[in-house]
Amino acid sequence: MMSETPDDLLYTRDHEWIRKEDDGIFVVGITHHAQESLGDVTFVELPAVGQSFERSTVFGVIESVKAASDLLMPVTGEVVASNQDLNDSPEKVNEDPYRAGWLIKIKPDADSSEEELLDASAYVAETA
Repeated sequence: MMSETPDDLLYTRDHEWIRKEDDGIFVVGITHHAQESLGDVTFVELPAVGQSFERSTVFGVIESVKAASDLLMPVTGEVVASNQDLNDSPEKVNEDPYRAGWLIKIKPDADSSEEELLDASAYVAETA
């Protein structure tokens, strides 16, 4: 069984994860812990490609049968893709939060810092 907190990702205290791709693009999603807390995801509102966001600002909303939650940007950058599959299949966030359920891809600003992010063990310790 795959770990519920993959070691190859970085995490925020707000339960987003990021994966740095070989081309320097970051893929962003929400953690297993977050999707479990939300319950069945019914809608995801994502930003348009080309929008830029500062770290810790709201870039979208995720809604479930229980609640609506803001999605917070893990690093400062520009959106270069959003997961259009979630428009028709928001449940992918529940089924596969680290792969098929990704939310956006961002090109980080040159001065964007990853130092505020947590590794898997630190994230697990914070959510325990």
